Amino acid sequence: MIRKGSIMRLFSGFEDEYKKRHSEIWPEMVEMLKKYGAQNYSIFLDVKTGNLFAYVEIEDEKLWNETGETEICKKWWAYMKDIMETNSDNSPVSIELKEVFHLD
Repeated sequence: MIRKGSIMRLFSGFEDEYKKRHSEIWPEMVEMLKKYGAQNYSIFLDVKTGNLFAYVEIEDEKLWNETGETEICKKWWAYMKDIMETNSDNSPVSIELKEVFHLD
């Protein structure tokens, strides 16, 4: 299993909306994430800074990297772009973190 961590940024004042949208995540989005190998996926919010920390375990890096090419993912990104920092293709601005420690 590959563990991945990343940081994204939520616009100020949208904390409740971000939580609401994820509590109502579309079933087809969940299905796609699982199909592309996502397991144990969590997102944490630092309410003081608006930083989001995402953690996911994946089966295959190449397969995971293909999620952004799916129509449902592009639709989700467009849905989220008004409440978080995004790139020109609507994907979230994301800083990938390098794992430096894991307690097994």
